[in-house]
Amino acid sequence: MTGTPDHPGPQPPTTPEDPRDLVGIGIGPFNLSLAALAHPLGELDTAFYEQRPGFHWHPGLLIDGATLQVPFLADLVTLADPASPWSFLNYLKTRERLFPFYFAERFHIQRAEYDAYCRWVSENLPALHFGHQIDAVRWNPERDLFEVDFTQLDTDGEAEALGRTYTKNIALGIGTAPYVPEPLKPLAEAPAVPVIHSADYLDHRELLLAADHITVIGSGQSGAEIFLDLLRSRPTGREKIHWLARTEAFAPMEYSKLGLEHFTPDYTRYFHALPEAVRDGLVPHQWQLHKGIDADTITAIHDELYRRTLHGGWPDAVLTPGVSVRTAGRVATTRVELHLEHLQQGTRSRLTTDAVVLATGYRERPLDQLLAGLDPYIRKDSSARPRIDDQYRLVLDPSVTGSVYVQNAERHTHGVGTPDLGLAAWRSATILNSLTGRAPYPLPQRTAFTSFGLQTPDRHPGTAGRIGEQRSNLVRLKT
Repeated sequence: MTGTPDHPGPQPPTTPEDPRDLVGIGIGPFNLSLAALAHPLGELDTAFYEQRPGFHWHPGLLIDGATLQVPFLADLVTLADPASPWSFLNYLKTRERLFPFYFAERFHIQRAEYDAYCRWVSENLPALHFGHQIDAVRWNPERDLFEVDFTQLDTDGEAEALGRTYTKNIALGIGTAPYVPEPLKPLAEAPAVPVIHSADYLDHRELLLAADHITVIGSGQSGAEIFLDLLRSRPTGREKIHWLARTEAFAPMEYSKLGLEHFTPDYTRYFHALPEAVRDGLVPHQWQLHKGIDADTITAIHDELYRRTLHGGWPDAVLTPGVSVRTAGRVATTRVELHLEHLQQGTRSRLTTDAVVLATGYRERPLDQLLAGLDPYIRKDSSARPRIDDQYRLVLDPSVTGSVYVQNAERHTHGVGTPDLGLAAWRSATILNSLTGRAPYPLPQRTAFTSFGLQTPDRHPGTAGRIGEQRSNLVRLKT
């Protein structure tokens, strides 16, 4: 397929007598991947709902030149189905841009291009319903179905109509929410004070550039990209920028070939099989696998700072790691005073600034309110978090015959690869294989050279694949 399929328009609500096979809640990259891979499976009746009027992927961070930290092969479908019509390469073909991309020799595409690609998919998949706010999810034991209540919104985001759909299974893909540290919440919520999260950076960029002094808080990729963008836009010698971070260094992301194998299905399976306490202890120590800075961005920052020393003097830019913000307050209504503590020195100081950008990351959206109607059925771990099995299903009471799959809400059970785009297609394929009870998307037995744990003699890496192949050959010989 080289073009895009026709959009058939909205589908009528289902009745209990005619339930859907799968309802997706939220349309970010992960549920969009699931919808794309489910599309050719004719036996599945699916519908995906999203409150927003259309697809947008981190619009506040689509800074000119910013690239994805994963290769273009980590699109919505390719690592599960390279022949899918919803691949990034097919998107380029439909736009007559395949040859320019070929000559550009880019393995890592720009974020804006990834966003455009996802919007192309979202505008052409028939099972997607934007402008639909999910209000409640319940289990109906009489009919062995999930009930999903929603509000259809008009173009202004106002309620237009109420509806209900019934489904045998659910896929939660509600994503993450910007995280604001407690000391800064009162300031971020005060409209007169320019304290904004990096998720809204581009919407406030001009306001930030007009500030006399700017402080960026956060040592990850977003903080680095914003610091670099602001630095490039400020006059030499009058930059007036502070960059603060809790981490001990502005450290590069782990990007060695074997290090990247932590983002393989092999490591995900290994992590899931570990005891809960071990998993909880591992995640905080693996921050450099996913919270570090791309080496090219670090290089660009140093190059820009160095360029500003060519005619003598140093740029008015302060980069300080190992610092936490204890408290914060307003000064003269529109200025901010940050109370800082250096973790290694044990010293404290104050910093007055005119604007703050919080590159403080994201947290998984809580499921409590959305799944309140299912709470009696959800099995929890010792920290009151939902238990999630190796097929990405919430562990529910046996009386619930349907499944609730989760996407990007399982870091505590599946590890650092949970929010990684490179595992999106594999996770979607795993869900669809589980849902259909067959393997429309055959998945590899082994994906990493690293053996993450000691193997028992009968479970040596690669053995399962060879045994399966031998058994398959025996079947063919007998027939």
